[in-house]
Amino acid sequence: MTDEQPPIGVLDTLRATPTTVRYLLGGVLVNQLGAFVQTFLVLYLTHRGMSDGTAGFALGAYSLGTVFGTVLGGEITHRLGPRTAILVAMVGSAPLVAVLPLLARPGLLAPLLVAVALAGLFAQAYRPAASVLLSDLMPERHQVMAFSMMRIALNTGAALAPLIAAAVILLDWDLLFWLDGATTLVYALLAYWLLPRHAVPESAPQEPAERRATGRAAYAAMLRDRAYLAYLAAVMLGTVAYVQSSISLPLEIVHDHYPTWLYSAVLTASSLVLITCELKITAYITRIPTYLAVGVGHLVNSIGLAAYGLAVHSGAFVLFGAVLAVSGLMIAGPSMFAHPATFPGESKARYLATMQAAAGLASAVGPLFGVWAWTHLHAGFWVLMAVVNGLAGVLAVLGIRHRAQRTAASQEPVEETA
Repeated sequence: MTDEQPPIGVLDTLRATPTTVRYLLGGVLVNQLGAFVQTFLVLYLTHRGMSDGTAGFALGAYSLGTVFGTVLGGEITHRLGPRTAILVAMVGSAPLVAVLPLLARPGLLAPLLVAVALAGLFAQAYRPAASVLLSDLMPERHQVMAFSMMRIALNTGAALAPLIAAAVILLDWDLLFWLDGATTLVYALLAYWLLPRHAVPESAPQEPAERRATGRAAYAAMLRDRAYLAYLAAVMLGTVAYVQSSISLPLEIVHDHYPTWLYSAVLTASSLVLITCELKITAYITRIPTYLAVGVGHLVNSIGLAAYGLAVHSGAFVLFGAVLAVSGLMIAGPSMFAHPATFPGESKARYLATMQAAAGLASAVGPLFGVWAWTHLHAGFWVLMAVVNGLAGVLAVLGIRHRAQRTAASQEPVEETA
């Protein structure tokens, strides 16, 4: 006989999902359905008469706020618990988003930038808390599948939000931000009523000075952990490559004289494949070593990015590249997303926060780098992105494999000598 457990299936995971996790994922979906600020801020500000440069600067302030917000969210989660962190983030975000239409005037640039930066900070502060709660509530063998479910909730909301926004804009641009604030408050209410009052991770109360010392020690240990630093570098490089599908690919399509509907087709196909297939693919990748799934996923993704470089010859390469890119994302993404949750409970929130902050920073820098590099390299740019993404895969494999080996070694029984 063996102690091996049967393979994890989609239906098995759905049956094993606690009701509280269903509430959590439902709240994530509701919040994402109304997340319009980052997507439509530039268009809205230019619509209100501001210059392109000012609108871009405001978007940069929002993106910078999200980076600090994830770190702040990790600290609040660590000290006060996930439920409180989600409440603080949502209650703080809602009024800041709703007030943006009142500040979107040329004479109120400074208050607008402050409000936008704070809105970004609060908007993303809930992410570490949601991830910690998901990790704590789901059975361990369903962890990767659980994070795949969260990704599906986020991607479903991201796919439907622009459709909702298109209808709302026809009524009133300002309504877009008021609706964003309203969905944020709905998530706060769901969290207050339905999520558990999660205990603070520390086993005993600590004085403020002790908590600060513990925090410094945790981040110092993180900086000494070469395996985790390799993983963070992989997250950043992979994210820089990933965002080019929505930043530089439209430039490539226009440059090669294809109709704009081709890019719409790419977005639609990618979203449908991601939403409908990720759970099933995740069920298969949980049967192989995590580092192998991550390596294969990055390889497939890199081939998809390289295929974009052939778009000048045929539009079919755009669709082919998109299918490969999203397939690689489905193979590697759940394991990459879940990796920080494998760390001990007392430091899990901080590890999740640093991962999300790294991804947020790369998402902010990636468009600037991508546009600059594409204008200089054109088709060669996609070869560069394939190499960058491949390097991300190598670093991810090294970091995750080293972590798994170290964990396995620590769990081996120590033989007693006579």
